[in-house]
This record gives sequence, C-alpha cells and structure tokens, in this order.
Amino acid sequence: MTDIDAPRTDLRKAGDEGLDAHLVVDRGSFRLDVTLTAAPGDVVALLGPNGAGKTTALRALAGLAPLTDGHLRLDGTALERTPPESRPVGVVFQDYLLFPHLSALENVAFGPRCQGVPKAEARTQAAAWLDRMGLAAHAGAKPRRLSGGQAQRVALARALATRPRLLLLDEPLAALDARTRLDVRAQLRRHLAEFEAVAVLVTHDPLDAMVLADRLVVIEHGQVVQEGTPADIARRPRTDYIAHLVGLNLYRGQAQGHTVRLDTGPAITITEDLTGPVFVAFPPSAVTLFRDRPTGASARNLWRCEVTGLETHGDQIRAALGGELPLAADLTTVAAAELELSPGAAVWATVKATQTHAYPA
Repeated sequence: MTDIDAPRTDLRKAGDEGLDAHLVVDRGSFRLDVTLTAAPGDVVALLGPNGAGKTTALRALAGLAPLTDGHLRLDGTALERTPPESRPVGVVFQDYLLFPHLSALENVAFGPRCQGVPKAEARTQAAAWLDRMGLAAHAGAKPRRLSGGQAQRVALARALATRPRLLLLDEPLAALDARTRLDVRAQLRRHLAEFEAVAVLVTHDPLDAMVLADRLVVIEHGQVVQEGTPADIARRPRTDYIAHLVGLNLYRGQAQGHTVRLDTGPAITITEDLTGPVFVAFPPSAVTLFRDRPTGASARNLWRCEVTGLETHGDQIRAALGGELPLAADLTTVAAAELELSPGAAVWATVKATQTHAYPA
C-alpha cells in the first residue's frame, strides 16, 4: 500500500486546526473584508455575483494577493508572510494551466519534484495519482490530447500530489460542456470527500456549490452576507442575489401574527405566527396566474401584476412580473399559451399561504 492509500486519520498531523483566516485586501476603491474558518476535511464554496471578491479571496489564500490587514493561519501556522511557492497550498485554476509540453505524468510529477522528491519517486507518485483519477492509460498523453474532463482530473492530481493542507479550486468545472460537467462533478465530489485537509472552491454555479460543498459562504461587495449548509442557504436566503441563485421569490417586511407588511409592496398572508422583521420566500412554482380576477380562489394572497418578461426555464416558462408585487412565476408552455402571455399583458397572481415560508430577518 502506498502512502497515498493510507487511511485519512494517518494523514492528519496531531494538532491540525484547519483554516483560520481574516482576509482584508484593498484594491483601489474595492475592499475585501472576509472571515473564513474551516476544519480539516471541510469543503467550503465561495459564492457571489461578479465583482463580489471571490477570486480576490482565493488569491489571498494562495498568497497571490497580499493582505492589507487581517491574518491567515493554516493548522496553527501563520502564512501572511510566506511566499506562495512555500505555502502548503494546491491550486486548480479555471483553465487548468497544464504545461503543454509535458505529459500528464510529468505534469503531476512536477509538484513533488519542486519539493525535492527524486525524479523516479516523483514519477511513481504521479502514476499512483493518475491511477486514482482513472487516468493511468493517459499517463503519456500531452494536454492537447486530453478531453476537458481528463485535463481537469490531471490538474486536480497535480494539485493533490504536493499533499497540500489547503486545496483551492477556481471555477473547477466552468471549462466543461454540460454533459461532461455532470460526470466530472460526480468524480470531483468523490475526490473531495477523500481529501483530508481543507478545500475552498469558487463557483458561479449553485448546483456545483450545493453538490460539492459542505458549507457555503456568500460574498457580496467584499463582505460575507450569509453562510451555512446548502440546505440552510436554500431554505432561508437573506439577499436578493441568494434568492435568485436558489430560485425563490424573497421579500422583507414586518410581521404581526399571520400577516407580513412588506417594506415595499403589499401585505402577504403566511402560516407562521411571527412578530417583527421577517423574510418571506416562496418558489416561482407556487404562483398561479389568471388573466381575469379569480373568484372563489382559496389562495389568501392575490395581486394584480403585469408581465415584464418571459424566458424558457428548463421544461417550463418563467414569467417575470411587475406591478403590485414584483415576482417570478413558473408555468407550463401550454398554460402560457392558453393565458396568451406576452410582455405587457395584465394578469392576476395568487399564492397560497401554505406555500410561503417566513423566518426572522
């Protein structure tokens, strides 16, 4: 049995503390101020809109963006002044950055060689990693001969071959087509589950984050706005960006009993009995549309709206609505045709109180 096949408990050193970071980076008018903590074995996903600071945070962890303030400790060791090449950090870049003139085996062996491992031993270790990734048959192939999924796994093997205590993945699946992405996502999940140290990944894809990560950290305008398990984030979003990410209509208001008066807009009837500031969320699929005001409808919530846009969403049509309450509604193609929906059309929207979810703001 090689050392890479050793049980996870044997790979951890006594006193491992994982990641403890307060990343403060000033870049002109932009300021990143983010705290990240993770235990060995954790996979943390950084999510956020373009320009939020996700990549800056990743670069700061790698040592490619110097800290203006704060601290960065890995397993109890301060890394703020440690140069990138001396940090126990592995990086998988978005476009993989494999050396085009080296074979897959030589690409993976490069890391151990840089750490002083003799050439023959480095190649043996690299072969073991490629075998673990299911790429033993492609050891001699140059990057141009590899598929996108194969190149991604070579890049991952190259990062893991240095035995990092922190693994950073920058949009690891973004370069793949939809079909390959599905397979590679499942493979990456398995490899991350076997990784004994801390992994941090940046992604724009909520599905990648939900499948691959134990915990999500959402960054907006250089600040953490919400963090928690994927289930917590999906069920209780706290910003419009997160609500859009997980596909929910989200509103904020003041609750009194079973009624929430929105900060901007009408009231919403809920099933919870709450008092004070709250969020109210419901999925687009909970919205039912009518061209004429419905009579005898059981839904407690009824608003007059106007169609502002239509787009295909999976096998359904998603209607963007303005008016009394801006919201999104999902309906079948047949239903959209029967309602003769088009931008500017007036509709009535209903949502049952039982399909809403309210929680403290």
